Amino acid sequence: MSYVWLVVILVLLLFLLSLALKVVKQYEQGVLFRLGRVIGVRRAGLTVIIPIIDVLNRVSLRIVTMPIQSQGIITRDNVSVDVSAVAYFRVVDAVKSVVAIESVGTAINQIAQTTLRKVVGQHTLDETLSETDRINVDIKTILDVATEDWGVEVTLVELKDIQLPESMKRAMARQAEAEREKRAKIIAAEGEALAADALGAAADIMMAHPLALQLRNLQSLVELGVDKNTTVVFPAPLMSTIGELGAFLAREAAAANVVPAPRGPVVDAAPPVNGAVRPVPAS
Repeated sequence: MSYVWLVVILVLLLFLLSLALKVVKQYEQGVLFRLGRVIGVRRAGLTVIIPIIDVLNRVSLRIVTMPIQSQGIITRDNVSVDVSAVAYFRVVDAVKSVVAIESVGTAINQIAQTTLRKVVGQHTLDETLSETDRINVDIKTILDVATEDWGVEVTLVELKDIQLPESMKRAMARQAEAEREKRAKIIAAEGEALAADALGAAADIMMAHPLALQLRNLQSLVELGVDKNTTVVFPAPLMSTIGELGAFLAREAAAANVVPAPRGPVVDAAPPVNGAVRPVPAS
């Protein structure tokens, strides 16, 4: 019987020893309660507690990734969008995270959803799409103030997805297309203006140096001859060609309107006197 009692005592001692020895991991801190009161924080390593009297709560200090589910939000310019985000937070005070609030993760998730709706609702659609960095900072600042008493630090908040209505997508596509067409027309107009300036400067140089125009004509002939054309074009100044053509047509019209004078004697049609024929002098 003595051996049986000895075995029972050894088993009880081993059981109490297992209850008294606790291991805290490197990324954790242990909050030690004794008879319901916090008596301290235990760091990573082996910790000895009093069984039944002491309770050790382990708190992870690692960064937690928490997705914020999609929220239906109406922007300041009355556009309905669905916005989802992701938040990163970590516990910096293990005692506050255990004593001040029941569930840190659930509380941060709920306040992050309401803060997301509040901040995005204060911006227009264009600001929501183009100024996401500023919105992220605003959400993080509000969450930091709210979670400071919980011993939690929000390290980062990022908007993850913004869903727009189909009608708004089509309207934005039309707007982008019109914007591209406007820029294309402006660029084309600027090119025409630059080309006109360059042509004006070239014309001034050719007027000051007539030989330059002849050299340009020869260059044009060289360019035409590259393709081995059978037709040879001799360029000439347009205005002088038109003037010469007009002068030629005027001369031809004047020559056509002149009536030639008769040559030699003309017989008068009056009746003869005494049977003689009277000649009429030529005018």
